[in-house]
Amino acid sequence: MSLSARPTPAQASGGEAEDAAAEFLVAHGLHIVRRNYRTRLGEIDLIARDGATLVFVEVRLRGESVYGGALASVTPRKQRRIVAAARQFLMGLARTPPCRFDVIAMESATPQWIRGAFDATEG
Repeated sequence: MSLSARPTPAQASGGEAEDAAAEFLVAHGLHIVRRNYRTRLGEIDLIARDGATLVFVEVRLRGESVYGGALASVTPRKQRRIVAAARQFLMGLARTPPCRFDVIAMESATPQWIRGAFDATEG
């Protein structure tokens, strides 16, 4: 008998936030290329195409802003891990397209989309 791993409440909420963020981006004309890209260096929640630009998206969900809210949780350390994972992803492509790092903060009913929230030289 095998036991299926059930997600924690935080993982379930995070998955729902990623689903909502993906739907939001698609509604704004982006095409989702990959979800939950993981490497030993880091993870990228969503990878999308915005025209010719490849967009690496971090989705942050915070119910309270006690520790600075969703945007504040994308620390320089987190940015470095996302950039490292993005570089790993790009190594698998024949050509490197223009890239952008976005954040979608889910603190209310309306997602806050920050295009170009950081770049590969920050953090």
